[in-house]
Amino acid sequence: MADDYLVRIGKLIRDARQHRGWTQAQLAEALGTSQSAVNRIERGNQNISLEMIARIGEALESEIVSLGYAGPMHLRVVGGRRLSGAIDVKTSKNACVALLCASLLNKGRTVLRRVARIEEVYRLLEVLNSIGVRTRWINDGVDLEIVPPADLDMAAIDADAAVRTRSIIMFFGPLLHRMDRFKLPYAGGCDLGTRTIEPHMIALRRFGLDITATEGQYHALVDPTVRPDRPIVLTERGDTVTENALLAAARSDGVTVIRNASSNYMVQDLCFFLEALGVKVEGIGTTTLTVHGVPQIDTDVDYSPSEDPVEAMSLLAAAVVTESELTVRRVPIEFLEIELAVLEEMGLDHDRTPEYFADNGRTRLVDLTVRPSKLEAPIDKIHPMPFPGLNIDNVPFFAAIAAVAQGKTLIHDWVYDNRAIYLTDLNRLGGRLQLLDPHRVLVEGPTRWRAAEMMCPPALRPAVVVLLAMMAADGTSVLRNVYVINRGYEDLAERLNTIGAQIEIFRDI
Repeated sequence: MADDYLVRIGKLIRDARQHRGWTQAQLAEALGTSQSAVNRIERGNQNISLEMIARIGEALESEIVSLGYAGPMHLRVVGGRRLSGAIDVKTSKNACVALLCASLLNKGRTVLRRVARIEEVYRLLEVLNSIGVRTRWINDGVDLEIVPPADLDMAAIDADAAVRTRSIIMFFGPLLHRMDRFKLPYAGGCDLGTRTIEPHMIALRRFGLDITATEGQYHALVDPTVRPDRPIVLTERGDTVTENALLAAARSDGVTVIRNASSNYMVQDLCFFLEALGVKVEGIGTTTLTVHGVPQIDTDVDYSPSEDPVEAMSLLAAAVVTESELTVRRVPIEFLEIELAVLEEMGLDHDRTPEYFADNGRTRLVDLTVRPSKLEAPIDKIHPMPFPGLNIDNVPFFAAIAAVAQGKTLIHDWVYDNRAIYLTDLNRLGGRLQLLDPHRVLVEGPTRWRAAEMMCPPALRPAVVVLLAMMAADGTSVLRNVYVINRGYEDLAERLNTIGAQIEIFRDI
């Protein structure tokens, strides 16, 4: 029995190393041991202590074994089942994390309705709690109440929680109004290659923020006398870059114009929230935002973030890949129109209800019913563009959809350095995906999916794509180390089970 556990642990370590892109020699160097020792560990031929497992997990940035943690570790998927019925889309992950950061602007009480209970939110709450912000779940754990202290204790920040989320970089905007100097740990999150924060710095320097990075920390120095004297032109039309500029402008006295701004769903939700705080924002939904700053914000605010279009796309893709008829309710249609137009050209059979408003009174929703369809590969390549183009986070789902369509589909994921590479994990489930370069994948369908046991990719959307393929594959698959999925989805396995999936959450040790 002990030998069996060693073999299973060795396999986990090997899979985590391969997903990190390391050789055995690189892992050995990080651990201060020999390549032969790593080889023995991975083959289950060497006793290994919990301390060594922890060191390996830290080196590979992967949770190999979890002790004292009640959350899910792995998923066992019985595939080949049809989905049916209806499922509601949850509130937006990316909107919720932006609003948590934005709550630091307000001296009053903030209540956010139906907040996504996901790991990314939990990490931010741990950071907020560590610096003195009081948070509590109310109304049977559905809503979140946030009450800031008079002074934030940045010296007590929970660095471990902070480095597990990239959202921490959105603390810069609000914090520059609260203190003249502070430190933040480096941003983490998904492994998507090199993502510089320089576009954030270019925008925030116009508000007097100067950043130096040393020893795993950002050192921030603020000159409160500096204000933008002309429009801010963002060098990247990124969502978090735009949000950081908005957060900085919200309490900057006077009028700030932000050009080349993202108009994506989470940015619009942030604008609606700022308006609830008394900050006037003109141009919402366009690439030019004019913010009328309010130097002091002290108000009790109650806000409902809108539904998540990427989760909606995930559920739609689940229906397509499993050849199911499924109704997805509360779909933010404004942010899925391009995706649906592409799918219609591919032959998707679907219909939608008349539009109605989300709880924020601004975002347009529909209920969408998808039926089994004979899909053809699109003539043009699939590639993302800033809103209103095809959403960057929805591109991976087209890999699974293209895999069940007749013909060849070119997917060009030009935004991230590594994400297209992770899509080729579908080949282990029977897919035929050819990596042309780090950004382009050629997908050939239709696919006869087959069950497999594999490690969860370290990027959120490719991880969910693998799960969807497992749901379509006859037989039993195992997806290991699914923390990354829990970063962005609330109770995804349990919710899929309510519409006909068979997914078991389990732990090895």
